[in-house]
Amino acid sequence: MSRLLSRLLTGLLAGAFAVQAHAGLFDDEEARLRISQMRNEFAARLDKLEASARAQLDLADQIEQLKAEIARLRGENEVLSNDLANANKRQKDFYVDLDNRLRKVEPQAATADAPAAAPVPAAPAAAAVDPANENRDYEAALTLLRAGKFKEAAGGFIAFAKNYPNSSFQPNAHFWAASSLYQLKDNTGAAEHYAKVANQWPDDSRAPDALLGLSSTQLARGDNAAATKTLERLVAKYPSSSAATIARQRLKK
Repeated sequence: MSRLLSRLLTGLLAGAFAVQAHAGLFDDEEARLRISQMRNEFAARLDKLEASARAQLDLADQIEQLKAEIARLRGENEVLSNDLANANKRQKDFYVDLDNRLRKVEPQAATADAPAAAPVPAAPAAAAVDPANENRDYEAALTLLRAGKFKEAAGGFIAFAKNYPNSSFQPNAHFWAASSLYQLKDNTGAAEHYAKVANQWPDDSRAPDALLGLSSTQLARGDNAAATKTLERLVAKYPSSSAATIARQRLKK
């Protein structure tokens, strides 16, 4: 009997050890599977983090590029705004000057009570200039320019310069003819009249603006070297003019 009990106890213990060993093997396999899953999840999360970091770096680079572009555009806008303000001021000054000149012009006919002058040879009739006609033709061309009719205005100013060679409006006539031609993209014709103002009337108030306009026609034709030389000439000859201020800004660019 004791032997039978001993055998049963031995069998039960062996079965228990077998079950425990099998359970241990099962626990190890499950643990390895779980560890493998965790590694895969960690690797996937790490990949996502790296992709997110790269995206953030790319976004930061794009933001910096946009900031630089905005700063550049702001600088150009300031230059253009300054150019426009100076152009408007010069145009206003010109109209005020024109109005003052027109008010000072009076018909130069002899009055009845004027003292008799010694007889002088009469000038040819063709050489006589009627101030009223001169003012009328100049004002007509100026009206066309104000209306934005640049082709007609250019023709009017060119005709005026030809018909009234001794007029005090000669510098302005050539300047506005050049400006009208420039609006028509006739850079060659505009350059000719701008250069005439700068070279023939260097002391006129329009001379600095004429050089600035001349540089614009040279830039439009792709002659950057000539444009730079003209701007340097403007700054050197008329350093305190508003046109020189614009020229310095253009030279920096």
